[in-house]
Amino acid sequence: MAITKTLENDKIEVVNKWHIQVRTATVIKEDGKELTRSFHRNIYQPGVLDASDNLVETDISKLDADVQAICNAAWTTQVKADYKAFLIANKNNAPGG
Repeated sequence: MAITKTLENDKIEVVNKWHIQVRTATVIKEDGKELTRSFHRNIYQPGVLDASDNLVETDISKLDADVQAICNAAWTTQVKADYKAFLIANKNNAPGG
């Protein structure tokens, strides 16, 4: 009786031009037969603003290669500029802003 647990990125989506949403499935199998599957979701954005309103880009180097590829394809120079402008325009609407 062999029980295995695997993690797999089963859905990667680009939302609102700049958010990358990753759904990871945790799959438990016994002797090759799936017993359970549960999901966890992470959302990544191109970066955050520093005190001088510069965009500090998100470090994606530790993400899985498939997620990195989507981030690199989706987060073009124009998308990053649009996201920075969005953050600046909305920073006074943020909690504590």
